[in-house]
Amino acid sequence: MSNLSGAIFFILGLFFLRAAECRTPANWGTVKYSALSCRKHSALLTDFGAVGDGKTSNTKAFKAAIHHLSQSASDGGAQLIVPPGKWLTGSFNLTSHFTLFLHKDAVILATQDESEWPLVSVLPSYGRGRDAAGGRFSSLIFGTNLTDVIITGNNGTIDGQGASWWKKFKAGQLNETRPYMIEIMYSNQIQISNLTLVNSPSWFVHPIYSSNITIQGLTILAPINSPNTDGIDPDSCSQTRIEDCFIVSGDDCIAVKSGWDQYGIKVGIPTEHLVIRRLTCISPDSATIALGSEMSGGIRDVRAEDITALSTQSSVRIKTAQGRGGYVKDIFVRRMTLKTMKYVFWMTGSYGSHPDPGFDPKALPLIQNINYKQIEAENVTYSARLEGIPNDHFKGICISNVTITLTEKPKKLQWNCTDIAGVTSNVTPKACDLLPEKKEVIDCPFPEDRLAIEDVKLVTCSASLPFF
Repeated sequence: MSNLSGAIFFILGLFFLRAAECRTPANWGTVKYSALSCRKHSALLTDFGAVGDGKTSNTKAFKAAIHHLSQSASDGGAQLIVPPGKWLTGSFNLTSHFTLFLHKDAVILATQDESEWPLVSVLPSYGRGRDAAGGRFSSLIFGTNLTDVIITGNNGTIDGQGASWWKKFKAGQLNETRPYMIEIMYSNQIQISNLTLVNSPSWFVHPIYSSNITIQGLTILAPINSPNTDGIDPDSCSQTRIEDCFIVSGDDCIAVKSGWDQYGIKVGIPTEHLVIRRLTCISPDSATIALGSEMSGGIRDVRAEDITALSTQSSVRIKTAQGRGGYVKDIFVRRMTLKTMKYVFWMTGSYGSHPDPGFDPKALPLIQNINYKQIEAENVTYSARLEGIPNDHFKGICISNVTITLTEKPKKLQWNCTDIAGVTSNVTPKACDLLPEKKEVIDCPFPEDRLAIEDVKLVTCSASLPFF
């Protein structure tokens, strides 16, 4: 070996030794987390020049990091670790076989600089933006046509800093639809878990046209007067599991959707095979779980159980209207605990918000096989408001084993029912005549089989972080 070669090997040896020393347990800690997949490669956001001072824009750093790590998709995938700090950023896109991991002391802050929010096309099943007829701003964290994508942490925080967006929306100053916090489109194998999400400009978590989705352990917080801050909106999705979430919202805690009027009918992708369990909701002006109002692609096989709602307007609400088309059917709800509610049961057949005048008023929705059982509710103003559509009755409603305790000043008409049909069993106070009490005791059905998404197992992964 020449003297030059020897010198080169000596220098390289020192370099790798120094690199190894920097990553020894003396300087690094290991965090364990549960995920659909573990990753072979890993990087810190700071490796790409990010500054966690809450003031410096890190949009370029997030984009550079994800672009670099995307090259490992076919080689075991990669994870991007967001370390402690406040990381200001605009919108950025995820990639396949990728994990975005937030340290417990990490905060991703959404920038208020609109130039860092690119515009994207309106959703095909909506035909326009939700806030305005124009386009829409890309979500803070966005992805499309992905496989195996994970957004998780050990309860790190994503802050949408939505107050300025809410103010503009209320003042009618927006020409495009506000950004969502997380939106994943046309994707498969999605996990969003163990995070605190606060103050989204609009909807928080919006999987759409996707399948095999696991959403767990989210704490979602928005002021109760903030506009359209839905917690989780599964939209034209199949095989979705939502569990162990706590949501305080200015709108529906969970809103199940599948497109809007003629646009949703044309796209025709239902939301189906959805399980929601161990959810706690606070939303004084909206629903614990809403089915619709945009349901024109259909909603079916929804299973909700072990649900708690506190100071919330309603429990599971169906929202639809003439012109929606589609269906809401095969809905199963059991074991709800409700405290301080305006309505226990609420179905609306006149939710008349339409994207434009082009909807077909003859497109009537099918609402059938709606099942509720084992519900305890206290401090309730109305037991039920159930309003079907003339010549399009909501049918196959079954309510059993329900005890409702009324507020000190309840409404005199406790069950307001029109254009519906069904049965009740062991329900207090007694239901309306359109829901007669069965002479024999019945137990409304709940499926005994398991959805495929329920049997998806998570594995234990690790992330190595420097001590801070």
